[in-house]
Amino acid sequence: MEFLQFLDYSWTKALHIISVITWMAGIFYLPRLFVYHAQTEIGTDKSETFKIMERRLLKGIMNPSLIATWIFGLWLAFPHAIWQGDAIWLHIKFVLVFAMTGYHMMCARYVRLFAADANQKDHVYFRIFNEVPTLLMVAIVILAVVKPF
Repeated sequence: MEFLQFLDYSWTKALHIISVITWMAGIFYLPRLFVYHAQTEIGTDKSETFKIMERRLLKGIMNPSLIATWIFGLWLAFPHAIWQGDAIWLHIKFVLVFAMTGYHMMCARYVRLFAADANQKDHVYFRIFNEVPTLLMVAIVILAVVKPF
């Protein structure tokens, strides 16, 4: 019970923000690795190095950060009553966070495809793919800070 008291609103919010920052760092970096990996010849040492980097980033940083982001975010939304009322901004934010989670899952799929030397997308696709989380993040931050609705 002392642990739950430790996680008051301010601490939970801080841990949520830290989790989001680490998740976004991975979300921004992994598609850049895909850009470079897509330009690399299959079977080379460079390609094998990219496979290791992508797997470690996904499993060591992004997955734990995603889980922590959701846990602390839900901890903020429900027990602290910000979900109640007419918080339309929060509903929209959740939809966008679900979209970011879907993007994360697409990244995991691409990691598996690259690991199996089965990627069919070129570096141009991944350059465009890399822009999606930026747009989502901008909208999510505006909703969370400005609360326009």
